[in-house]
Amino acid sequence: MTPEWPVLRRYDADHSLRIALPLGGIGTGTVSLGGRGDLRDWELRNQPAKGFAPRDSFFAIRAGDAVRALEGPIDPVLYEGWEGAAVPNHSLPRFARSQFLAAYPLGQVLLDDPAVPVTVRLQAFNPLVPADVEASSLPVAVLRYAVTNLSDEAQQITVAGSVRNPGDDPRNERRDDGVLLRSGGDVEGERWGSIALAVLDEDDVTVRTTWAGSSWGGPLLDFWDDLAADGRLDERPADGEPVASVAALRTLGPGETHAFTFLLTWHFPNRLDWRGETVIGNHYTQAYGDAWDAVTAIAPRLAGLEERTVAFVGALTGSDLPAPLVEAALANVSTLRSPTCFRTPDGRFYGWEGCHDDSGSCYGNCTHVWNYEHTTPYLFGELARSMRELEFRHATGADGHMSFRLELPLDRSREHGVAAADGQMGCLVKLHREWRLSGDDDLLRSLWPAARRALEFAWIPGGWDADRDGVMEGSQHNTMDVEYFGPNPQVGGWYLAALRAAEEMARHLGDDEFAATCADLFARGSAWIDDHLFNGEYYRHEIRPPGSEDAIAPGLRLPGIGARDLTAPELQIGDGCLTDQLVGQHAARLTGLGDLLDDAHVRTTMRSIVRHNDRTAPGAPFNPKRSYALAGEPGLLVASYPHGNRPQRPFPYFAEVWTGLEYTAAIGLLQAGLTDAAVGIVEAVRSRFDGRRRNPFDEAECGHHYVRAMAAWGTIPALTGFGYDGVSGTLRFAAADLAAGPVTWFWASGDAWGTATQAASGDGVRVRVTVGGGRLRLDTLAIDGVGATAGAGRVLSTGESADATMGGRRMS
Repeated sequence: MTPEWPVLRRYDADHSLRIALPLGGIGTGTVSLGGRGDLRDWELRNQPAKGFAPRDSFFAIRAGDAVRALEGPIDPVLYEGWEGAAVPNHSLPRFARSQFLAAYPLGQVLLDDPAVPVTVRLQAFNPLVPADVEASSLPVAVLRYAVTNLSDEAQQITVAGSVRNPGDDPRNERRDDGVLLRSGGDVEGERWGSIALAVLDEDDVTVRTTWAGSSWGGPLLDFWDDLAADGRLDERPADGEPVASVAALRTLGPGETHAFTFLLTWHFPNRLDWRGETVIGNHYTQAYGDAWDAVTAIAPRLAGLEERTVAFVGALTGSDLPAPLVEAALANVSTLRSPTCFRTPDGRFYGWEGCHDDSGSCYGNCTHVWNYEHTTPYLFGELARSMRELEFRHATGADGHMSFRLELPLDRSREHGVAAADGQMGCLVKLHREWRLSGDDDLLRSLWPAARRALEFAWIPGGWDADRDGVMEGSQHNTMDVEYFGPNPQVGGWYLAALRAAEEMARHLGDDEFAATCADLFARGSAWIDDHLFNGEYYRHEIRPPGSEDAIAPGLRLPGIGARDLTAPELQIGDGCLTDQLVGQHAARLTGLGDLLDDAHVRTTMRSIVRHNDRTAPGAPFNPKRSYALAGEPGLLVASYPHGNRPQRPFPYFAEVWTGLEYTAAIGLLQAGLTDAAVGIVEAVRSRFDGRRRNPFDEAECGHHYVRAMAAWGTIPALTGFGYDGVSGTLRFAAADLAAGPVTWFWASGDAWGTATQAASGDGVRVRVTVGGGRLRLDTLAIDGVGATAGAGRVLSTGESADATMGGRRMS
């Protein structure tokens, strides 16, 4: 029995224009479900492909005498083009009304029409199971059309899917109840591979491997007439158009509903490196010989995969978390399953920063951008650990210099040759996080020598902290694509967090002398930043010109992109109020490293960001760069200059609006207890992605599906106080407000996920932790400000729970 799908957001037809929900797995490529029920952005062949859909690729239904495309109405703004409407399949009769329902990765389209005797509910998804990378990395779009007969008499119903083979030398072959579409062409080419379309568990199936080979619209007309005649398809000569169709016919009685389930799968093994020069391959294609092999492997597992996916989404959407936070967190998981991310045959995980329409955007697991995202470590710890291995084993040299972009193949890994101060320090914080979440001491031991060198690199002559005072003063290339000169909160905060992380890791490994060095630098740096950079409202940047290139160590500047005058450098922050100025502080709190700066200063700063950086406030600055918010749309500026002392040429992006920075600010507000302000910021972000103006499943920055926006997941542990230490088996939450009754929160550790419910009890607080998937070692359960209770070293598996009452009782 199909489980009931949760719904987080509903979009009417007027707000479905831009919707494109990705239906691919991690590292597989994807095709997207459009807001009216169409399939768009067929990004299956190792490259982004915004706007591409193979011609004559659609699903249709015959219900009695009515034949319709299984799509809703086309928005009138798309009617005009040089040859009429440019929308694929624009000429097809379609349903009069549609509605889109979403709780990623579950997308539903409701179709109805007074002239058609049925309603249709399209349910589309790709399995998404936290802590199970393999189950979440399948090259399949599941398309289930649930058709309900509204009439008072039996109706013959046919649902038919058609796909044009986009290959260079296309060949289509019948396979049981489906078709395999082989691309032909160069077997080593990036677009060489196959697509398959199949219908599952139907008795009356007809298939075409080709359409009629005529002209002037003849092939489409022939298909439509054939489907309309009797609901079955007749084969056409093999030399016709390379369009394959699969149709299933069934008689439905009055009021009866039946679901027709189709699988669209793909297999394109020849991924090229970042520069498009060398075949590096795909991990997902190793499991299958071709796309039909994927059908036969996935179909028997489909029910279980759907059940696990729905269980995850249901647990998250059904918890007592603010809906805007849940929506932002879930919607941005889609970036992991977009063309932004991929895996090579050895299982290693890579990502661009985002995607242009037809190519990747900004290559190389960019350390400073990936610093911001919290989705991967909490949902798929295996992938996060892969990134740490790449950073420290392959991007870090013997001198500790870490290239902030990783070249491929890996024998060229360090050729980029520039280190980013925020990126390199952030990688140390993330290594600490991955070690703690996993409890994997072997991971830490293997990477610690390189990690230590990466921190020590900050102390080289001409380096970031050459005088070893805990404050970065040197040339700091960073996520704003320029170098900052002099102490600033953005990079300085990452440095403080890295010192704390290194202290903890060194002490665990018995390197007490180095731990003491890190602790001393941290204490001095933290005090100095509070004393010298906090201006009473927020933390500012003290510009210190280096004077000349001779004062800067090699490998710290990206040529041609930063300041040209090193005696009075342009492209600096100066007295600006950065939205992400405390990003290192927020990350430190999430990962259990505690406070880096004075708590009162931090709270004041968060309030100042909300007050000063509101782009709708009077006096908002002119934006000379990219627009991610327009007219009166709400949002936070990257930076503001509330006292009018803006540098003549500040850093380039100061007046833009980036969702990843807005989510970062929301994390800090939640940690400061300013929940209403945090939820308001996230709600404002999502209001801009309303389905009409922008796609709710594509938060762009320097490209579609931008990695930084995956910061959204961090709002969940920030609100719940979730923390997990796999080294000690300690699970921790904040104390919930139980005035209105029990509270249930969702949690995820990277290797397990589940829920935690707090309820008032005569003995204090009763807590139940349930594992929905994966395995969780649980020795100690703690509620901040309430207490902790120790267990007997239990390991909880899927479906198992542990109960505790704070106040001395042991877990059961």
